[in-house]
Amino acid sequence: MLTEGNGKDTIRKDCDRLSVPRILFASPASGSGKTLITCGFLEILKRRKIAAVTFKCGPDYIDPLFHQYVLGIPGYNLDSFFLGREEIRRLFLDKFFLQDAEKSPVPDAGNLFFGDRIGERMTANIRQNRDNRMAVIEGVMGYYDGAAGTTVTGSSYEIAAFTESPVILIVNGKGASLSLAALIRGFLEYRSDSRICGVIFNRMSAAMEERLRPVVEELGVKVFGFVPECAQASLESRHLGLTLPGEQKRLREKIAAFADILEESLDVDGILALSRRYSACADGGIRDINDNGRTQMRKQGRIAVARDEAFCFYYQDNLDYLRELGYELIFFSPLHDRHLPEGILAVLLGGGYPERYAQHLSENGEMLRSIRESFGRIKILAECGGFLYLHQTLEGMDGKTYPMTGCLDAAGYRTEKLSRFGYIQLSCGIRAHEFHYWDSTAPGESFVAEKPFSERRWRCMYETEMLLAGFPHLYYRSKPEFIENFLKGQN
Repeated sequence: MLTEGNGKDTIRKDCDRLSVPRILFASPASGSGKTLITCGFLEILKRRKIAAVTFKCGPDYIDPLFHQYVLGIPGYNLDSFFLGREEIRRLFLDKFFLQDAEKSPVPDAGNLFFGDRIGERMTANIRQNRDNRMAVIEGVMGYYDGAAGTTVTGSSYEIAAFTESPVILIVNGKGASLSLAALIRGFLEYRSDSRICGVIFNRMSAAMEERLRPVVEELGVKVFGFVPECAQASLESRHLGLTLPGEQKRLREKIAAFADILEESLDVDGILALSRRYSACADGGIRDINDNGRTQMRKQGRIAVARDEAFCFYYQDNLDYLRELGYELIFFSPLHDRHLPEGILAVLLGGGYPERYAQHLSENGEMLRSIRESFGRIKILAECGGFLYLHQTLEGMDGKTYPMTGCLDAAGYRTEKLSRFGYIQLSCGIRAHEFHYWDSTAPGESFVAEKPFSERRWRCMYETEMLLAGFPHLYYRSKPEFIENFLKGQN
């Protein structure tokens, strides 16, 4: 059973004793419909004037973009491989209570690939509904699936435990009936503190849900409804997962129509009641959220952040962290702009899909030249796709090879499977994640990457006074002094 925690006087008064209405949508496996159901539920909250703050368990970049597409404000990751229990709780509370248009703006350039300026339309919702809000957490993979495939480290279950969240299990009902009760019972009993309070059946008829409901509720969980087979219940995918929101045809209409269906087939009021029932969140040693764990630093300068259709994989908390350090973030597009922004001291080249836009990136010769001429003169932090952009050449999705910036004497090429996939810790102490089908003829040798709960290790990345580049997606708060020292030239 869930237990309600107690707030502490150290938290500011308007936090209402850490009252955080919240729900975590999980599933037995990937592909069960978590993302679409989460988006449909967020659309319902928007209609009801409930200001949602969203989180994604694990290191995924794409699902938070869908959350942002619906709500118009950034979504965040909660990853217990990157951060420990108290850091997760502090991050969760910080983003929930302090999220508003002034403190976490959605940059206009960051929405270019959405096809409309959602940030301008929706961020006021948070300000206007401070007293009517909730946190929605989307799980990752199967509920208990964690690092190395044999631990719960980094799992949705661990995030549910750390945030004391009630869990609704989304179960794919296609091709099964009574066996689903056995599956659900297994998830409830695998851990005595499963925190699973309810079930939603996906891809199931109303008649079957009605017959199964009493059987499942005998197990001690509530059935919150079903999602029927429908044309709206699908999202387009490719090699790295779902395609970006702006690439999906008529996505806004699809989500709106899907929300209409959920309004009829789900017990939305029951889900909201569940989220409020366990809204009190125990302190557990969390400091005053106004402190945010550090003192606001003086202005440090401007960092140019590549953000467009080709470069869009960023942990929102990494960007927030750079702002906390005092850096001003200037967003630009390697695809559409001709030059780097002026007056910058560093460039951040994130991951994404440069292979899909290799020809267009190559044809933007002025931007290639701008970055090449800046190489060695300003700090460059490049991850995965951004790292490939620094190569001499890159193989595109069409199999052709295209010139890139030429900053590194290396070629990027396609492989037939995921290369060095999963969590890693670098020898410098920072934690990261790799997920890429493309590889490099020279991936770097500055650090040793170690996989958790494994003997596997390899050398990776480039580190110089002016360059930090490689395939790993770094999570800054896992070793904050490392990023601070690099930007200040102290590595």
